[in-house]
Amino acid sequence: MRPIVDEEKCIGCGNCAEICPSVFQLIDDKSRVIDPDGCDYAHCCEAAEENCPVEAITLED
Repeated sequence: MRPIVDEEKCIGCGNCAEICPSVFQLIDDKSRVIDPDGCDYAHCCEAAEENCPVEAITLED
């Protein structure tokens, strides 16, 4: 699964970068995917998606 961040929805809360820092990073107050294959453990991208308060993260096959 490849994570996608909708920058229009992103509020820059940083939850995703905290949960999965190898994949997400805050840049200019918005979350960005820095390495779509960078999950350190299983399901961290799913956890980031679930914990996004504005549903800005989606996972694509």
